[in-house]
Amino acid sequence: MDRNIQVSRLDRQAVEDQEVEIVERKGIGHPDSICDGVAESVSRALSQLYLDRVGKVLHYNTDETQLVAGRAAPAFGGGEVVEPIYILIVGRATKEYDGEQLPVDSTALAAARDYLSEAIPELEYGTDVVVDVKLGEGSGDLQDVFGEETQEVPMANDTSFGVGHAPLTETETIVHEAERALNTTYHDDHPELGPDVKIMGKREGDRIDITVAAAMVDAYVDGLGEYDDAVESVRGYVDDLAREYTDREVNVDVNTADDYDEGSVYLTVTGTSAEQGDDGSVGRGNRANGLITPNRPMSMEATSGKNPVNHIGKIYNLLSTRVAESVTSEVDGIRDLQVRLLSQIGRPIDEPHVADAQIVTEEGVELGDIEADVLDIVDRELADVTDVTRSVIEGDVSTF
Repeated sequence: MDRNIQVSRLDRQAVEDQEVEIVERKGIGHPDSICDGVAESVSRALSQLYLDRVGKVLHYNTDETQLVAGRAAPAFGGGEVVEPIYILIVGRATKEYDGEQLPVDSTALAAARDYLSEAIPELEYGTDVVVDVKLGEGSGDLQDVFGEETQEVPMANDTSFGVGHAPLTETETIVHEAERALNTTYHDDHPELGPDVKIMGKREGDRIDITVAAAMVDAYVDGLGEYDDAVESVRGYVDDLAREYTDREVNVDVNTADDYDEGSVYLTVTGTSAEQGDDGSVGRGNRANGLITPNRPMSMEATSGKNPVNHIGKIYNLLSTRVAESVTSEVDGIRDLQVRLLSQIGRPIDEPHVADAQIVTEEGVELGDIEADVLDIVDRELADVTDVTRSVIEGDVSTF
């Protein structure tokens, strides 16, 4: 197949070589990430419902899910939620097929409950958080595009684009790995740390500053002294982790808004700022690779909650990242790579309007030396685009 694949030199410094770099990750307990996680868990559940009942994924999207913050009264030793968090699952879904009514709303509610229970265990479902669902029927013309069965490869549902990049810089790696480690390995031994961990990385030259906002769970902290110990423990853990990925100078700060003299610290009942005034929305946080990277091009599309069959806002953001990672892992001599995939509505998703790979090569490497290999890998990954759908439905890939 003659796909429109372009390979060119990227006319800028590699991000790793730029003087200033900024990277952010919102942890799984951040209000925006909660919306992403709920929307994506509902998405997977609906895909599985449709596959089980009718043998194919029908039209839906849940990428407009919203969170309205609650109110809480945290206190050392344990406080209480005064007004519950409210989550509204919003979008479109097919609720009837061949005369059969499908349990879409109940499936969505069950998926949200299961996700919240796993991701934010201190959040009591039904009392600390209330979940509602408003899924309307989809647009008829888009359902026709979605339901196209004359092609093995689905048709794009929209004219849109996705972007990806690789390899990650040292700062990007530190920011991503620190949040994941804090919310897994570290949390297993430190239940006082809530899942609402936001990490901001800034590199100026060869100095990396990491700022961590870490919500502490009041039930596991008996006083200001224990709180201070918890903060220092997080700081030391992130500092050690960062030094595994860089030889640059590293500085880590945690909960910099705390005022011990005033008794104002980042203490929560449930481990998320959503309990006290912080609202959330799908798509306002991490991009498809789990990071917010203002030094690089980013799509404004929300990846989480979109259907994984032909919705370009999901598929091309995930695929462009996969393409970039494959190219840089298989081809030597690449310092920086960004991939842009543009669709055209109604066109097979393995035939983008353009697939654009832009490269900064290592010193001494010419673009012509590697261009053919890059073209082959991009073409191979585009041909295997439907594997993205499988991976998403099976939960093998993260969307935020």
